[in-house]
Amino acid sequence: MSFMGVDIGQTGCKVLAFDARGRPVGSAYREYPLISPQPGWAELDSQQVIALCKEAITEVAVEVGRRDPVSAIAVASQGESFTVVGANDEFLCNGMITSDTRAREQVADLTDTIGLEKLYQITGHSPHTMFTLFKLAWLRENRPAILDQAAKILCYEDLLSYELTGEAVTDYSIAGRTMLFDVRAREWSGEILGQIGLGPEVLPRPEPSGHVVGTVRSSLASELGLPPGVQVVAGGHDQPCGALGAGVVGPEVAMYATGTVECISPAFDRLVLNDTLRDANLATYHHVVPGLYFTVAFNLTGGNLLRWFRDEFGVEETRLAHEGGRSVYDLLLEQIPDQPTSVLVLPHFVATGTPYFDTAPTGALIGLSLATTRGEFIKALLEGVTYEMRLNVNILRKAGVGIAELRAIGGGAKSAAWMQIKADIMDIPIVSMNVSEAAGMGAAMLAAVGSGAIETIDEAVEEWVHPQRVFEPERNRARLYEERFAVYRELYHALRPLGTEMARWSA
Repeated sequence: MSFMGVDIGQTGCKVLAFDARGRPVGSAYREYPLISPQPGWAELDSQQVIALCKEAITEVAVEVGRRDPVSAIAVASQGESFTVVGANDEFLCNGMITSDTRAREQVADLTDTIGLEKLYQITGHSPHTMFTLFKLAWLRENRPAILDQAAKILCYEDLLSYELTGEAVTDYSIAGRTMLFDVRAREWSGEILGQIGLGPEVLPRPEPSGHVVGTVRSSLASELGLPPGVQVVAGGHDQPCGALGAGVVGPEVAMYATGTVECISPAFDRLVLNDTLRDANLATYHHVVPGLYFTVAFNLTGGNLLRWFRDEFGVEETRLAHEGGRSVYDLLLEQIPDQPTSVLVLPHFVATGTPYFDTAPTGALIGLSLATTRGEFIKALLEGVTYEMRLNVNILRKAGVGIAELRAIGGGAKSAAWMQIKADIMDIPIVSMNVSEAAGMGAAMLAAVGSGAIETIDEAVEEWVHPQRVFEPERNRARLYEERFAVYRELYHALRPLGTEMARWSA
């Protein structure tokens, strides 16, 4: 038998299957376009998304066939993105996704009406345009007929599970990302819903991750190439699913995802809600692992910074990589020096993420001279992104969320040079993992445990998750980075007034 994890992202859907020992046995990917009818709007055609997810599920089901037939499915998805569904299961609007920023006025209005502290204490989240609450408020004010006709409001995990089973169920982690969910009571907040004229009956039933939602409808199972009786298990938000796939199942351990966006996501064993986390926009919500809570520190520039350098300044390395069958990033990183650079990069080339939630920040390079080499420039970009994540780690520790080990996943985790930079700046051991698609794997683990094929999460982690290499901080470099970080942490505040003025130029 095999277990399927479906990972629904903002640009595509990945479907993975694993056997009972956690070995990959099938995979498929489908990409879908982002729709942006106006500046600041970001939507998906949810009909297309579900159709392509079903295509990918079919491809994997055929691939594993009778050799490893699928016995259970769970879904990991982008968090707060949602679709409004009508009484006849028709989609009343496109899916409004995380990066849609149209609800700025609604953020301000609802925060004033409900109160920042009350919102935080109920939901565990700080207000931002990304969250479902404020987009629904925008619909209430600008497209009221859509909400008046709503029979269900479903995030993408819920939407695919509903398509497969006919049951409208969500898990606690996805529910938390909507800012409609009471993180203490583990139920929809009537007080918050009342502010936008909705009742809990239009929302899916919240259940813990790993709860069996139902079985794939028999007619649909045949269409998808699945055997009868495949169970659908509640999955979760893609970040905690990824953390599970990296083996983050206890306190003091965090996932470090290195890709287009950089994320550090620790688990902790009690509900932590305090001013330090609130002021740094670090949410507290349920992990997909029972009994644990979760937060996400992130930098939206992330690995895009190295990609920007590749596209703008790495034409020769790109050519050589193509001719020699090598990675262009390996060729770039071969040029970096061993020691810390004397250049500081403020990696705010797009909106900042945590802790600032600044939608119009200023990126900067400080300390360039005629002696600065190409390799130093490249390394400084990597250092800058890592300094920003170190800033978040310090805030988490101040708030009482300890981190003693980081588990690295994503494309950047394949680079030993980059991992060593991170270990030295963080002054924390970093462990590279055996999996690149951790969110899909985490969802498949939930499917295996929820369906009863594996007894506990801990057993699944022991069988499926395998660390590859430990990068220990090098003492002298860590000391030098500590000195540079003391300067870095002042950069944002020092440059912000200039950035505000400079933003007018591009406007």
